[in-house]
Amino acid sequence: MNQPANPSPRIFIIDDSALVRRVLTDALRKEGLFVMGSAADPIFALKRMERDWPDVIVLDMEMPRMDGLTFLRKIMKERPTPVIVCSTLTEQGAKLTLDAMAAGAVSVFTKAQQGIGESLQRLQKDLARAVKEACRARPKCSSTVVAAPITDVIPPADSPVSYRTTDRLVAIGTSTGGTQALEAVLSVLPAGSPGILIVQHMPEKFTAAFAKRLDSVCRIQVREACDGDRVHAGLALIAPGGRHMQVIRSGAQYRVRIIDGPAVSRHKPSVDVLFRSVAQAAGQNATGIIMTGMGDDGARGLKTMRDSGAHTVAQDEKSCVVFGMPREAIRMEAAAAVRPLSQIPQVIMAADSGAPARASSRAAS
Repeated sequence: MNQPANPSPRIFIIDDSALVRRVLTDALRKEGLFVMGSAADPIFALKRMERDWPDVIVLDMEMPRMDGLTFLRKIMKERPTPVIVCSTLTEQGAKLTLDAMAAGAVSVFTKAQQGIGESLQRLQKDLARAVKEACRARPKCSSTVVAAPITDVIPPADSPVSYRTTDRLVAIGTSTGGTQALEAVLSVLPAGSPGILIVQHMPEKFTAAFAKRLDSVCRIQVREACDGDRVHAGLALIAPGGRHMQVIRSGAQYRVRIIDGPAVSRHKPSVDVLFRSVAQAAGQNATGIIMTGMGDDGARGLKTMRDSGAHTVAQDEKSCVVFGMPREAIRMEAAAAVRPLSQIPQVIMAADSGAPARASSRAAS
């Protein structure tokens, strides 16, 4: 099949399965994308890519000679490139994928263990969209994603935690680049930080592993949300992949609802669904934060939050891996403030006092 006359982006596929390489190549070419080559393992790939470096790499994790994670860490140090991880829907696949995201991969695309060819053909448009989004990303290795200390707005680390019913909550929405950004933000929060609700675009079965990973590096508790969970200080709840998360008022408390339903703004879970429910349930007692990600999910919901009296913040362009979601929120005047990633922890802690965060440096606009 002939390639497009002006191919962009240029894609290279690395997978030890000849079937997967063929199916992925055919699927992307049917969507008008240029697959410049493929290889069975990273060592072969490096030799070929040295002559002509691709714009986007689609990478399997489990391969002979050099595994995908080792290869990813190598290129992120030497030549950062947008990488889409092609992973299996298994516990081990989820762990490897999260390690890859921490190392700088910008997106994940899942493949079934059985019927791989058929499953990838069914998802070819989703894969093509992921590639187009990846080519706009500015990948960052984990060492470059750092939130500044927030000792000027938080109590000491050993302060006692009061698990009180909270009047205030923080809702965060993010997508591409969000796994690194969330770790940078949540890992510096004290144990008594406000209750946090998070939508991170991620496939089903991956969110539980992601929450567990964050919980291991944070002083706050982080876990995948379950229907009926109470929102309280010192707890961050992550929407499960494949389900929407809403918040409702229950007397003096906030609780979450986990519901099924169609995708909203092309996503499930959707940031818009969470933000709209927060606007209705919490109004001015909430803070909404939209962070790095492709597309516009969350922008309209953040506008609804702002209109309800909530404090709303968008991450700035310089610190984003992809500026799509924050850009749309800013364009719609949904964000009352624009802050770099390093100041997002201050925004969260300021929510507990009901006042906008004091910027430690001039915010981007």
